[in-house]
Amino acid sequence: MKMSDFLPHTKEEISEMLKVTGFSSVEDLFSDISRELRPKSFNIPQGLSELEVVEHLKSLGLKNNVHLVNFLGAGFYDHYIPAAVDALANRSEFYTAYTPYQPECSQGWLQSIYEYQTAICELTGMDAANASLYDGGTALFEAVLMANRITNRNKIIIDNAVNPVYRSMLYTYTSNLNIEFIETAVAHGQSLRADIYKHLDDKTAAIILQNPNFFGAVDNHADIVKEAHDCGALVIQSVYPVSLGMLKSPGSIGVDIATGEGQCLGNPLSFGGPYLGFMAVKKEFVRKMPGRIVGATEDKDGKRGFVLTLQAREQHIRREKATSNICSNEALCALKAVIYLSLLGKNGLKELAEYNYRMSELTKSFLDKIPGLEVKRSSPTFNEFVVCLPRNAEEVVDAMFKRGFACGFPLGRFYKDMGKYLLISVTERRTASEIELFAENLKEILCS
Repeated sequence: MKMSDFLPHTKEEISEMLKVTGFSSVEDLFSDISRELRPKSFNIPQGLSELEVVEHLKSLGLKNNVHLVNFLGAGFYDHYIPAAVDALANRSEFYTAYTPYQPECSQGWLQSIYEYQTAICELTGMDAANASLYDGGTALFEAVLMANRITNRNKIIIDNAVNPVYRSMLYTYTSNLNIEFIETAVAHGQSLRADIYKHLDDKTAAIILQNPNFFGAVDNHADIVKEAHDCGALVIQSVYPVSLGMLKSPGSIGVDIATGEGQCLGNPLSFGGPYLGFMAVKKEFVRKMPGRIVGATEDKDGKRGFVLTLQAREQHIRREKATSNICSNEALCALKAVIYLSLLGKNGLKELAEYNYRMSELTKSFLDKIPGLEVKRSSPTFNEFVVCLPRNAEEVVDAMFKRGFACGFPLGRFYKDMGKYLLISVTERRTASEIELFAENLKEILCS
């Protein structure tokens, strides 16, 4: 099939366009490309009808393992998404919109971003939020740069129980920057204070913590925040938004910059994205915050309106002084998040968090009965916890996969001395009967 078979123009129209442009053939349009560099063939298969395309896509979709009973988390969670989220977010006026450069034409979009920012502030207990970060790891990276700008220091202390994916992204993004990273240890699931304080000094820009941490352990970081502030350093805390229905918010313990992954707020797992990073800060730092910020204002007639404010991107007025080069608009994911939070409401989020916690504790009680398996209980947890198996966790994961279960994350992939440890997550999607069946199958595999 020739490339021309995919073009809508007739031979007469092509001839007319060539005549106007002064070329004798379509090939002449590519004369600047040397002949040896031109494609010999596009190798495009014959076209298909709409019906054939739909059936082909369905057959590809059937290759996905969409029917696994999911106990896998590790930063990305299988939460239920109410039907209203997609029904509202998929309205054409939302999903076709892009960057709202012209506020007079984008009031609906700007208000949705403003409401999202408000929801994130209420959720985290912080003063201001932005609305244009790619994911939780990117948000953490931007928080580090922000801390460097605020303190004029370049040393970062990072807890070893911060998500390893985030840490890897952080090191990659900063590889050409003059930033010193020091990883500190974890003891029994908790941030090791003595290790953190040993490295804390007047060169420290920030301490990075996570709550719950990668192992699912819940910690109260208020004492670390105080020590950091006494030393002139900031505290960045990465949080799991659903857990904030139960746990203390970052703002309530004095955290300076709160970040996290917003996928769990109405966005599907979707094989890795698109996701939604959020960032919220204290008011005093808002001018150092990257990305888009939508503000409420009034027009000349006194009517309420919305605009992009404190614009700090390189495409805007600050250019080389920009605080970020974030270019993509994550507002559709942010819209899903604010719809999700609005549907739940304050009490609904609390109920959801408590239910997640209860189902996680129920799962622990079933797993306690399996010989040779140890549920780690050195720290309180939310909906994710670690178990130690009598054999290699990767092997167990593969065996459970064949039985229809994504049974958790093998920690040996990121922590070399934890080959027998498995990280298990339980959300509201899991029923008591599924949990019981999960435990039965795991027992059979471990005792065989």
